[in-house]
This record gives sequence, structure tokens and C-alpha cells, in this order.
Amino acid sequence: MNNTLANLKSSIEEIWISLLKQTPKILLAILIIALGVYLSKKIALLSKKAIERKMSDPIMLNFLSKGIKLISLSLFIIYALQIAGLKSIATGMLATAGASAVIIGFAFRDIGENFISGIILSFNRPFNVNETVSVGDIFGKVKNIEFRYTKLRTFDGRDVYIPNSDVIKKPVFNYTEDGFFRFDFIVGIAYEDNIEAAIALINKTLQDTPTVFEDNGHRNYTIADSLDVSTVNLKVHFWVETFEYGMEALSIKGQVVQNVKEALLANGFNLPANINELKIYGDNSTIPITLHQPK
Repeated sequence: MNNTLANLKSSIEEIWISLLKQTPKILLAILIIALGVYLSKKIALLSKKAIERKMSDPIMLNFLSKGIKLISLSLFIIYALQIAGLKSIATGMLATAGASAVIIGFAFRDIGENFISGIILSFNRPFNVNETVSVGDIFGKVKNIEFRYTKLRTFDGRDVYIPNSDVIKKPVFNYTEDGFFRFDFIVGIAYEDNIEAAIALINKTLQDTPTVFEDNGHRNYTIADSLDVSTVNLKVHFWVETFEYGMEALSIKGQVVQNVKEALLANGFNLPANINELKIYGDNSTIPITLHQPK
């Protein structure tokens, strides 16, 4: 019994002495980690400024700065473990990093998939910040790409966070990549109106509207689209030059619609409303309709 107590006392004393010897190293390791957190932020900030002078891509800039921060902090942590006498742990961290990545990848498949998709989007993507896109059923302006998600802001003010794997898998429509967007709308004229004259007048109206864009690669035109109940429908196609799909582009469309309507009316074209057919069944010999003069 006495021998057991003596051995236990001796073991505790050895652990205590070892702990006292390691305490300065452990404190130094903690200090290095704290310093590493601070310096990694500074290194990332300085790197971001240096990269920014050579690159104007905000998404790639954000990705590289965060990557540099993560790598810097990891190096400080590994060095701190070695200082604390935990070299075997630091070596094990590096040795098992690959296997851990595989295990974590299976355990958190969705997170890993989104992370890898975020890396792919940062280097090879179908849009940039502030471009207007639709991903699936979501339509809005790109605000940022993070490691796991892409942030879009819809035109009614909602922020949508789309998993990067969905952005990779789903069709992406970019409305403002080259700064040009084509609008179209339908205008109906009466059957007795001259279609060619109406088309010529609409095309001239498009040419006279300064906010409408046209060159050899972007042609504005009007075609006879369909025959409706009471109208011959003309479809007007025109281009606008803008990276802002929202209010700016839509206000141009509104101005064009107004100009076309006023030009047609001023030149004697009719813009009839829909004609409704009234059928009376039975033996009625008169039409029960009363006409009222407008006040």
C-alpha cells in the first residue's frame, strides 16, 4: 500500500515538474497563435492591396485574400505546436490532412461540394459582381461569391444565398455581361392600316430615340408578329447599352413604348381595343343595348 502511494506521489511530482518545464513553451505557443491571428489578418490585408493594384476582379481578390489568411494562420498554428513540444501533433496534422479531407468530404459532402464549387467559380465563372443574372428561378444582381455560396440581391430588395454547387449545376443566364440588352414589346394596329408604313414609322421612331442603341452587331427591327381578333400585332425589337438592368434599362423601354404609341397616333394609325362578340339566343328581335353620351 505504501509503495503504491509512493509511486502515485512520484508520478504526480513528475507530471507537475514536466508541466512546470513546459509552461513557458505552452504560454509562448499561445502567444504565437494570438500573434498569428493578428498577423494573418494584416498579411491578408496587405496581400489584398498588392493584388488589387494588378487585378480589378473583386471576386478573385476576395478569394485570394481569404486563402492567404487561412494558409498564414495554419502555418502559425503548426509552428506554435512545435514550440510547445507537440511536434508529433503538428507532424500528424500534416500527415493526416489528406485522409481527413477525404473523411470530412464524405461526412459533409454538401459543404465540401459547395466549397469546391466556390473555388471553381472564383477562377472560371459566368458572371462578375454587379452583373444581372438568373440562376434557376432566382433573378437578381450578383453581390458576392464566398467559399460556400453566391449572394444575389433581387430587384425587390431580397438577399438570396445560393449554394455554389447549384450555380455550377444549373443554367446561368447573364443579362449584362457585355453591356447590351435587347427588349421587345407588342403593339397592335387596325386591320385597315398599312403594315409596311407602320413598321417604317416605328423603326424611324427607334432611330430618333437617343437612348436606343444600334450598330452592325445589334440591329433594331419591327416585324408583323400575329393576327389577333381586332389587331395586326407588330413586335418591336430594340437594344439598350447598359450594365444596369434595373430601373435604368426599364425606363428606356418605357420611353420607347411611349414614343411609338404617340408616333402611331399622330400619323393616323389606329390602336383598337379588343372586340367583344355579343350573341343573343332565343326569339329576341331587338338588341337590348342602351347608349349613354360621355359627360
